[in-house]
Amino acid sequence: MTDASKWFIQFAEMECRDSSPLYDFLSRKIAGDEEILKLAMSGETGQPAPNLLFASVQDLLLRGEEHELSRFYPSITDVPDVPENSWNAFRDFCGTYRQQVTQLMQTRRVQTNEIRRCAYLFPVFSHIYARTGTPLSMIEIGTSAGLQLLWDRYSYSYGDGHVYGSTESDVHLTSEVTGQLDMNLRQVPPVAARTGVDLNVLDVTADSDRRWLDALIWPEHSRRREQFTQACRIMEKDPVPLVEGDGVKLLPKIASGMPDSGPLVVFHTHVANQMPEDVKQTLLETVYELGRERDVYHVYNNMHDRLLHADAYLRGNVKYQTVGKTDGHARWFEWTL
Repeated sequence: MTDASKWFIQFAEMECRDSSPLYDFLSRKIAGDEEILKLAMSGETGQPAPNLLFASVQDLLLRGEEHELSRFYPSITDVPDVPENSWNAFRDFCGTYRQQVTQLMQTRRVQTNEIRRCAYLFPVFSHIYARTGTPLSMIEIGTSAGLQLLWDRYSYSYGDGHVYGSTESDVHLTSEVTGQLDMNLRQVPPVAARTGVDLNVLDVTADSDRRWLDALIWPEHSRRREQFTQACRIMEKDPVPLVEGDGVKLLPKIASGMPDSGPLVVFHTHVANQMPEDVKQTLLETVYELGRERDVYHVYNNMHDRLLHADAYLRGNVKYQTVGKTDGHARWFEWTL
């Protein structure tokens, strides 16, 4: 079995099982098809091939390309056919639209704005605010379209009967928690400033960018799609600053423009799995240097493991903190702080 085949099998077993029956089925079929595997590996090095291939196909379907494959996508039709009947249609689609799929894979990146991840970011940021008592200055690396930077403009539920965050928000995010959230979530932490940085900033007001972000959402995930649409409306009304460029290299410059009256919070979710090891190390060294000049919190996952971390650099001392495991789409998370 080739590395590409293993990648798709792993994607089916670790990501799609119990979450996307269509991608689960197709991933296992792709793992045994040399022609589709070759297509899947035509994207930029370091990009997650399964996500990139499936998003490219769905992007073409969402823009209206007519093909029988559309009848298997809940994002396209209200009454989808069963995934087990989809393979021949998927393979034919990839052959018919091979040039278009290849172009998307070579020009687009996996930049999922999974805003439900804010459901575990909100208590982390509340935890930081409870200990500092001063407004937070936020920098998100790999921000894509910046929708996670709007975390204080969403509302949240954790199964205890209460609604937290911005309770009047149209965006309401739910997640199950293992462990006891130990801080008062009723006060939304104030934000002094916020900036996102990405190699390729996406604009939710541009049809092609917005459709690509939509295409990155799995076909069965209608609620995720609704939340994405609602979050885009908030961004359109009150946009946040986004910088295009290498977030690791630009971090010191962006940080220098942030208010120094409170802690600097550098965060990123799931983007580090696209970083080479040397870039990860440079990022950690850069955060350490920033932490020698001011209080810094580094909130991240997928650096060296799949756990969520909230490391504190306070007065030159480093305290490594693990929050716990998280589901990729934040349906649940652990809390151990």
